Amino acid sequence: MRILLDECLPRRLKQAFGSQHAVTTVPERGWAGKQNGELLTLAAREFEVFITVDTGVEFQQNIGNSSLTLVLLRAPSNRLDTLLPLMPTVLQEPAGAARGRIVRVGDH
Repeated sequence: MRILLDECLPRRLKQAFGSQHAVTTVPERGWAGKQNGELLTLAAREFEVFITVDTGVEFQQNIGNSSLTLVLLRAPSNRLDTLLPLMPTVLQEPAGAARGRIVRVGDH
């Protein structure tokens, strides 16, 4: 699976995916600073899953028309230690998620 991590996530989160997924960050792809609409359009061309903690994305963008699965991490912060406990669910969920769907992981 091709996964794009939003720039608001720690880059070290990539390590939690292991080698079974191709994970890239927004800055690595050269898309840092892009607005959500443009970023999601670009991401949909190359990736299957976009992961973020930006709760505004689900209200600002129409994900239903996208080929992406949006994974929204709901945690007290975007620090690595608060995100790592969510990763087992993240690794399970997107594989079966329909495209154009928002998957919320976490309880905040």
